[in-house]
Amino acid sequence: MAKATVEKYYGTGRRKEAIAKVWVMPGTGKITINGIEMLTLFTRIAHQAEILGPLRDTRLEGRVDVIAQTVGGGITGQSGAIRLGIARALLQMDESLRKRLRDGGHLTRDPRMKERKKYGQPGARKKFQFSKR
Repeated sequence: MAKATVEKYYGTGRRKEAIAKVWVMPGTGKITINGIEMLTLFTRIAHQAEILGPLRDTRLEGRVDVIAQTVGGGITGQSGAIRLGIARALLQMDESLRKRLRDGGHLTRDPRMKERKKYGQPGARKKFQFSKR
């Protein structure tokens, strides 16, 4: 018996310290992140809206399934990484979606990273108290 193969499209997303590996395939709109349903893992509406942004802008919400594996960072960084990964995977699926994704700002990687701590200081910008005498 031959097994039906489903087309899977891959995209990698990064934000801050978070990395997301995302696979998009035709389906019913199910979004699974690290084996858990999206609504269970991301309880904030802002994070859910961020993840669903590329699907809404391309009118594919409810028509594709998303499977994502995330590591590193926090909830906000991971949601941003998943968003970029979904956008890149959708681009693999259909190149004609590029304009809609670009206009929505979904293909731009957020370059903001944590600034490194400098020697002789307690943090990246904070200085030890100055004493004249």
